[in-house]
Amino acid sequence: MKPLLATCFALSVAATTLAVASLHAQTRVSVKTAARSLAPGELAVLNLITPAPVDTLQVRAFDRDVKPFRTSPTEWQALVGIDLETKPGRYAISIVTGPLEQDRFTHRLTVAPKTFRTRQLTVDAAFVNPPDEAQARIAADAERLRRVWSSSSPTPLWSGPFVRPVADPANSVFGTRSVFNGEPRSPHGGADFSSAAGTPVKAPNAGRIALADDLYFTGNTVVIDHGAGLFSLFAHLRTISVRESDTVTTGTVVGEVGATGRVTGPHLHWAVRANSDARVDPLSLLAVLGAEAAR
Repeated sequence: MKPLLATCFALSVAATTLAVASLHAQTRVSVKTAARSLAPGELAVLNLITPAPVDTLQVRAFDRDVKPFRTSPTEWQALVGIDLETKPGRYAISIVTGPLEQDRFTHRLTVAPKTFRTRQLTVDAAFVNPPDEAQARIAADAERLRRVWSSSSPTPLWSGPFVRPVADPANSVFGTRSVFNGEPRSPHGGADFSSAAGTPVKAPNAGRIALADDLYFTGNTVVIDHGAGLFSLFAHLRTISVRESDTVTTGTVVGEVGATGRVTGPHLHWAVRANSDARVDPLSLLAVLGAEAAR
């Protein structure tokens, strides 16, 4: 089953041809990039075309190994996440098609600057700084997530376009940095949806449940491995309806919207990771691989 690479006039599409001479003939790899924009927090899809079938293809971008996957005998795709804290500039994407020097190519992406908004909040001090007795649990949760991000299936598990996990609109801006009582915190690495408590949360596409548990900051949490280094994380759930290692399809209910963990009220927090741990806007995923982009 061939994964969907949706393109439309709203997407930024660029094509680059890379060339290098071999002993007997010239080998070319064509690279086309589809993205909502090439900026921090965005997902880019690389479509790579080789003149003849190759057994393996390696891609490395933004100091992360990418998991390319074959879509035809001479075509591969790779999902490249531009982390929300990536600095603007021109970046080299390494592409390797074989063991020889002439099998190594460089494709370049230019990341445009993007400014995320900052909000100042005054809250109870206990909400800003967790108690000392919670530090061991917080560290264990972080290590557990790190292991999850590094354990993605090498091939895509999704099928067809991605869909929203809830029908309600997103009501927070991805990448917003909160300053609590004058202390800056990490930028908001997901999108929040204004859904009522108890609203079913549905898998945006197929995959394997990589985590289903209660974590300190995110409360009842479900992580879906969609394969090829792409993950969905759902936080603050009231209930969890799946277990780790379960397989899900598009629309499978994984839990209910709630207010568990460090949160002030019920809503759905959806975070997306690409290249294992690059933080990208879920709405960027929908823009390039979603049902709306497929129209």
